[in-house]
Amino acid sequence: MDRLAIEGGVPLRGEARVSGAKNAALPLMCAALLAREPLTLGNVPHLRDVTTMVRLLAQMGVAATLDEGGALTLDAAGLANPVAPYELVRTMRASILVLGPLVARAGEARVSLPGGCAIGLRPVDQHLKGLAAMGAEIAVEHGYIHARAHRLAGARIFMDLVTVTGTENLMMAATLAEGTTVLENAAREPEVVDLANCLVAMGARITGAGTDVITIEGVARLHGATHRIMPDRIETGTFLVAAAATGGEVRLTGTDGAYLEAVLEKLREAGAEVREEPGAISLAMRRRPRAVSLRTAPYPAFPTDMQAQFMALDAIAAGTGVITETIFENRFMHAIELARLGADIETSGNTAIVKGVASLDGATVMATDLRASASLVVAGLVARGETVVDRIYHLDRGYEAIEEKLSALGARIRRVR
Repeated sequence: MDRLAIEGGVPLRGEARVSGAKNAALPLMCAALLAREPLTLGNVPHLRDVTTMVRLLAQMGVAATLDEGGALTLDAAGLANPVAPYELVRTMRASILVLGPLVARAGEARVSLPGGCAIGLRPVDQHLKGLAAMGAEIAVEHGYIHARAHRLAGARIFMDLVTVTGTENLMMAATLAEGTTVLENAAREPEVVDLANCLVAMGARITGAGTDVITIEGVARLHGATHRIMPDRIETGTFLVAAAATGGEVRLTGTDGAYLEAVLEKLREAGAEVREEPGAISLAMRRRPRAVSLRTAPYPAFPTDMQAQFMALDAIAAGTGVITETIFENRFMHAIELARLGADIETSGNTAIVKGVASLDGATVMATDLRASASLVVAGLVARGETVVDRIYHLDRGYEAIEEKLSALGARIRRVR
């Protein structure tokens, strides 16, 4: 099992390019199931989750080819096996996103209940409720969701809670439904908008993406298209926090500050100089960071996927920060590992109080989920001596060649196989 070994204390300096967004790529890959013609995606990140999704689609009969420029073409003309088996689904929660497209296109789907990071229950009831409202017959048996529908019908669906994957699943399903579907209390994340833009390029009729009410007018069929995946706003935020924590100065290209205004505002509050330009963001931290308090909430508020990284920043900041997590109930597991490095963190329920310390000391720590892994890397870049981050397979699910990018910025980091 791979580990990362980090010698801390080096400010990050230089320029790095941000990869395509994992959380956009996975639903976009599932969108290929909706058409009999190929969907070509550019700016595809090289991640474990993307590889797993290719394998999942391939066993359904989807042909995948990667050209020299890195574009991924998915051809679902041969879709023949609308099943998502447990052995593939268990490692990646986004596998649930095949459910809506399969029912819409093939009239049937058998999908294992999903796995992924151990950060909370994240139930799929909103997905099932929405598909049932559109006329699907649904049964959950032996750990599998079995859904059937001759053809889905448009419906008005109010989601009891804001769910990104639920919004994406139902939006994809509705593109081929008969009639009009209205999704209320829909997720507003940029990744939802990116998916909607791709679906429109495939012939779908969608309005309201990016607001809490999305309207989809069903069509008889979708066709192939070419689409470029949006930049990864969480990778962007992670590298900016790492630069701020180490007192560095970096410029990130291939990204867009419009996607993470709440994160940039907190970085400025921490004392960083942040400059936005078309296609790039620059950050310089010329002082010890100030502690910031934050509360996670659905977009456009502060993202839960950046909470752990800011906890690492607060750990070495001047003052005390209060972090409140409202999205997932188990997302403070990294606090225990940060404490092994010398962080002063007290958690109670969904609140963490982080008192900044002058320095952290290297130690061996264990990643518990994807973003916890990133927080431990940030802390390791600051800590004195060597930090070893174990179980980094979580990290490989969401960050493309992270040790190579950080090394290019001056970090002393290496992968130990």
